[in-house]
Formats: sequence, C-alpha cells, structure tokens
Amino acid sequence: MMILRNSYLAQIREAFEVFPICALLGPRQCGKTTLASTFKETCESSYHFDLEDPTDHARLETPKLALENLSGLVVIDEIQRLPELFTYLRVLVDKNPNVKLLILGSASRDLIHQSSESLAGRIQYIHMSPFKLSETNDFNRLWMRGGFPRSYLASSESASFIWRKAYISTFLERDLATMGFNLSPQVMRRLWTMLAHYHGNIMNYSEFARSLGVTDKTVKSYLGVLDGAFMARTLKPWHANIQKRQVKAPKVYIKDSGTLHTLLGIQTEEVMSHPKVGASWEGFAIEEVIHKMKADPEDCYYWRTHAGAELDLLICQGSKKYGFEFKYTDRPQTSKSMHSAIEDLALDSLALIIPGKDSFKIHENINAIGLEGFSKM
Repeated sequence: MMILRNSYLAQIREAFEVFPICALLGPRQCGKTTLASTFKETCESSYHFDLEDPTDHARLETPKLALENLSGLVVIDEIQRLPELFTYLRVLVDKNPNVKLLILGSASRDLIHQSSESLAGRIQYIHMSPFKLSETNDFNRLWMRGGFPRSYLASSESASFIWRKAYISTFLERDLATMGFNLSPQVMRRLWTMLAHYHGNIMNYSEFARSLGVTDKTVKSYLGVLDGAFMARTLKPWHANIQKRQVKAPKVYIKDSGTLHTLLGIQTEEVMSHPKVGASWEGFAIEEVIHKMKADPEDCYYWRTHAGAELDLLICQGSKKYGFEFKYTDRPQTSKSMHSAIEDLALDSLALIIPGKDSFKIHENINAIGLEGFSKM
C-alpha cells in the first residue's frame, strides 16, 4: 500500500518559492526520507546525503568541497547529526542562487537551535507527522496502531506491535545519543512508561522525581527531550485574566497512539476494554485537531481552575480562541465546564469532538463534531 502525502509536497514547493532552504522536521520513521525521494523526482537534478551513512558524514565534514559546485536540489538527511553544517549552509545559499536545500531532521527547531541563528530569513520549517486521518481511510487501524508508516502498514496486528516495540528500544538506546543527549536509557524508559500511564493528566514533577530517584529538574529535562523529539506533547495551561485560581502545571500526552498502546503493553484488540481507552482516544483526537487546525505548539493550551472548570484544548490563532472538548461517547452532552469556558475565555467557538462522522448542535454555542468528519473538513 502506498499513501501519497500530497499536502506536504505542496508545502515544500511553496517553501522553495520564497526560501532557499526548507527544513522538514518530524519523528524518526514518520516518512521524511520517502517524501524527500518523491519530491526529488520532480527536480531536474538532485543530490542526497544521509548523515547516518559514514561515507556521507565524512564528506560533509568538509562541506565546501562537497557542496559548493552543486546546483539543483540538495537533500541532507538527519541534519541533527552534524549541526555545525548550518553555518556553511548560510554561506552556500548566499553565494549560489542555483541551489535549493531540503534538510531533514528528527528533532524540533529548539533542539536544532543553531539553524534559527545561522539561517534566519533563509529557511522555512515544515513539521511532518506520522499518518493522519486526512491521509488514511481506516480510523480504527490508525488509532490502534498509530500513524508511523511501518506500524500502520504492517501485515498483521502482531507485526505492528513488534515493530513498535523495536522502535521504542532503538529510540532509547541509539537515537537519543545521536541527538547529542547523554541520558540514561533505563531512566528514560521508566519515565516514558510512567508518562503513558499519566497520559491525559496534569504533570506532577515531584511524584515522577521520587519514583525515578532523580530531581524535579531532571524530570523536566527528560520530558523536554521527549517533547523536542516529537514523542510527547506537553500542553501549557492557559492563564486567563480572571479571578478564578487556575492550575499552572502542564498536561502531558504521548503523541502517537500506537506508541502509547505499546508502552502500556496493550495489544491492539485489548484497547477497547482497557481502562485507558478514553484517555487514549482523547490524545489521538487532540493530535488530529491540532494537525487539522495547523496550530503551532506554542498556540495550544488547556485550561483548568481549582474549582473544577476545565477545557481540554484551547487553540489561539491571532485574535481567535477555539475551544475543544473530547469525549469517547455516542451520547454527547453539554457540561457546566463548557459554559464556564465559553464565558470566562471569551471563546469564538466550542466543539465537542466525539467518535464518528456526524456533526450537530447540542447547544446554541456548542457543536458536537465527529472526529472522522472533522478531519475531512
């Protein structure tokens, strides 16, 4: 099965109309290299350097010799393995208007921070995710297996589960080191597994620190690594200028539902009867909504007061505030919290996201929207 990812191809083309460099960032194995190969087919001339290949790595340690005479598209894969390249890439594109650079990275812009300094005004960032509902037609398979192509497209449920287990081990034992982090794989695995059980809850750093035998600062640092490597999502709390006391700790999710299920030790067929089924669906739906809304991470929040009012997701885009609640139910109802959120946060809209395809009003200011329908809007 081949799933075309035309929206990302369009974004790359649009980026190159304005900038000489396009950075495609996303977790390992989400399809960046395959997408770059597809884009290369549209170019008259192209070159590909993979920094996981020792030969290519050695060549790019002297980048002027390797790159200065090239023209057309140059793809550099796993850019985070050689961050000192960024300074030369600025010189290259300034001197050679005939070259376009497509750089692929498995870490966020914050972790590849050199690029924001060296390439300011010359680079467009595109964040690539694993498969989403808008690209697939099998809701249950995507939720159960997650969106990593080799997991989603595996020949069987057991093959998918085995691939995900290997993916997690590889990330802990090898990938973290290649990103430049000298972290304990054992501590990170325990933290990641604890986060899976905390999925959808407000983070308690002290509790994690006591369980792991480390400091609160260490827990925050490790969580920041998972967030920056696209493995976890931390939703910041929204602090509205109102009188009610509000919670200030972040809410944490495992971004890929298949990874969550693997960390919890859940085989696919067991998800529907597991106590975390509601939390799993909420995290899956949140990722779909953020993707559909094209919301930047810094524009995404949750809201909760000490009195108990809450909102699962608040997206702020410009002057607009969009609220979302998520319920794994076929009988959606309004709640006191929803009305509090509309009033206290001055929301432009509030949607209750539920399973399915249908949409309908459940209150004058609140719509119930099926996630599958929302993803196709």
